[in-house]
Amino acid sequence: MTCSEPKKILPSEKWEHFELYQKVREVLLSLPTYFSTTIHIEGISAMDIFALNSALGTTIENQVVETLNRVRSSWDSQGKYQLYRFIRQAQTFPDVLLTKTSSLEINSQENIILGIELKGWYLLAKEGEPSFRFQVTPAACAVPDLVVIVPWTLSNVISGSPQIYTPYIESARYAAEYRNYWWKSLRESKTDTGITFPKTVEPYPQKSDRISDIPQSDQGGNFGRFSRSGIMDEYIKSVNAQLLCGIRADHWRDFFKLFHDQSDDEIIKRKISQLKKKFTGNLTITKTDCFFEELYQLIEKYVTEYQGN
Repeated sequence: MTCSEPKKILPSEKWEHFELYQKVREVLLSLPTYFSTTIHIEGISAMDIFALNSALGTTIENQVVETLNRVRSSWDSQGKYQLYRFIRQAQTFPDVLLTKTSSLEINSQENIILGIELKGWYLLAKEGEPSFRFQVTPAACAVPDLVVIVPWTLSNVISGSPQIYTPYIESARYAAEYRNYWWKSLRESKTDTGITFPKTVEPYPQKSDRISDIPQSDQGGNFGRFSRSGIMDEYIKSVNAQLLCGIRADHWRDFFKLFHDQSDDEIIKRKISQLKKKFTGNLTITKTDCFFEELYQLIEKYVTEYQGN
């Protein structure tokens, strides 16, 4: 059974917190300007580059929440929301709330203005796309709630401090509805495309509440893989083209995968030559010789470190 493409519903301009909602979105888009961290990484092996997400991901998400509170004057310039702050809540949806903290029941609906499902995306992760699952049913999402995905890397690729890039922001309810629309109507499948929806679900559920949509058939385990629905394809493409030390993020990822997937030096050398041809095809600058001289200096450095480990 197919379903129609969902329509995005955003907060009304008549909503009492509409101006705050807009400012919060603006601050989220400006996070790379505001973000700061005391974390500094040195001495990581190129072989361990893909492990950074599990080691630092949660910490960076927590520091994004701290940043939002630190720049309060940007989203509450008139001091109307002094009793409110962003808090992180574990193991329930959404994992960040903008809520009144003077009350003992900070997660009660009357104290919450909006929620954010916040996920970090390590830009050099092997998958090349955000891997988190989003299975929340649309009814659990309030209209102002957002899904926010924050890409990050180390400032010097395999060393330095975490730095973040312009995040992906989407209505949480629309994202949940679009996921179901894609599952039922857009993807090619010969199996049952039905979905079972939880009953009596409201926004800002408790940890014990059942709030996930469940597919009738999901042999590949793909339901809820947020990036698989195509909703953020253009964003992923643009972020993968982000330059890290002068080289595209997706090219760095391909380079590191050589060492992660292969142990034979001759295979690695052949793959590096293939990457050179691939890079040439994607260059938009004219001084390719200078570019590759710099690139191969970096490659030589990392090959030496890899062989030394």
